[in-house]
Amino acid sequence: MTLEKFRQLIKEKTELFKQLPDKHIRIISHLDCDGLTSAAIIIKTLTRENLNFSISIVKQLDPTILDELSREEYNCYIFTDLGSAYLNLIEKKLPKKDIFVLDHHRPEEIKNKIHHINPHNFNIDGSKDISGAGVTYLFAKALNEQNKDLAHLAIIGAIGDIQEKKGFTGLNQEILEDATTSGKMEVKKGLSMFGSQTRPLHKVLEFSTEPYIPGVTGNEQGAIKFLNELGISVKDQQGKNKKLIHLSEEDMKKLITGIIIRRLGSEKNPDDIIGKIYLLTEELEESPTKDAREFSTLLNSCGRLRKPSLGIGTCLGNKKIKKEAIKLLGDYKQELIRSLNWFYSNRGNEKIIEKDGYVIINAEENIKDTLIGTLASIISRSNIYREGTIIISMANTLDGNIKISLRLVGINPNIDLRKIIKDIIKKLGIGEVGGHKQACGCLIPQEKEKEFITTAEEALKKQVMEETVK
Repeated sequence: MTLEKFRQLIKEKTELFKQLPDKHIRIISHLDCDGLTSAAIIIKTLTRENLNFSISIVKQLDPTILDELSREEYNCYIFTDLGSAYLNLIEKKLPKKDIFVLDHHRPEEIKNKIHHINPHNFNIDGSKDISGAGVTYLFAKALNEQNKDLAHLAIIGAIGDIQEKKGFTGLNQEILEDATTSGKMEVKKGLSMFGSQTRPLHKVLEFSTEPYIPGVTGNEQGAIKFLNELGISVKDQQGKNKKLIHLSEEDMKKLITGIIIRRLGSEKNPDDIIGKIYLLTEELEESPTKDAREFSTLLNSCGRLRKPSLGIGTCLGNKKIKKEAIKLLGDYKQELIRSLNWFYSNRGNEKIIEKDGYVIINAEENIKDTLIGTLASIISRSNIYREGTIIISMANTLDGNIKISLRLVGINPNIDLRKIIKDIIKKLGIGEVGGHKQACGCLIPQEKEKEFITTAEEALKKQVMEETVK
């Protein structure tokens, strides 16, 4: 019933959108993969309707950005993959405007005149069943059935938002069916590692961050030695570098076994590193846009390195822009490797507080604020810490703030990271929280750093104690 009501709301909002006179549209979206695919979907949709628009990509909404928007002469604003946590502020800053918020993050519990489409309002989990790009896609599809050919972008967005867990659930699965039936995507099963389509095998291992392979990740000679120990040649019979997609079945089994043995922690089930591979049918083999996971990383690299237009252009099929975006990938992976190496080299000192049940990583200026959440996500899936461990990561921004990102190791329905961080910053009297139950974040002033860490430790100790009692 709630699902049908959600569909009905989308239908009603698209009808209202169609009836708006003299549409002069402003799009605002988020800089990550989900936000960029959302932006690409809405751009293509509005273009098909012959509507004029302009677009901005932001790290997050705040009063300053909304003040800037309020000085512009647009009568319709569309927020994609953000906005639900700022409904009151948006309405206050943009009065007498037609506002559409297409988001999947947990919303403010208020009612106003904003045209708000969010799955959480219908008991649909926006952290796993549908992404921001998915919500935007459903809006686009309801507006014009022709937009069904954009479903693959919503799947790339969901993958970038870490919603694929050995397959999809809920509305994501329905959107995947649209992507495959439209002929834009096919699904296979295998070992999924970044660069499998494009890089030499030893380079795939060297740059592998998910999974992180000790002695191999960040070490070219270590990667070559690892393959030699497994009896896998780095060259083919013509003397060219082998790629992961070219491995024989026997060599693939050797590689999977070797990775399991080398990985940190206990890795008993090969299926933990084997999953579904989502391939874009119209992309060339051995291209970084062929595999949806690689595509999502490409988009994240564009956003996190502050080149979002390259990501959007790639989604829209611009070949020249795609070449530029692909060049950016190398810089992004190097930044991630550097960030991981910083993390491992600083374990045990005051920058990284490691306790039973929680970890606080204070990177300060050592890691870009746009990458600190990605680092926390990688660590949360690396088997370094036990399941249920809360990871708080911190990095200074260029404007005098600290970006805070929270992630959870594994899955624990009893732990709500969003509530934990909201309670912490409430005690400090600062900040707004965005995100989901198991992945969220906020900004705080740098002068609050020590107070935040002290307050966070108190809250985390209490949380761990409560979990122990349960």
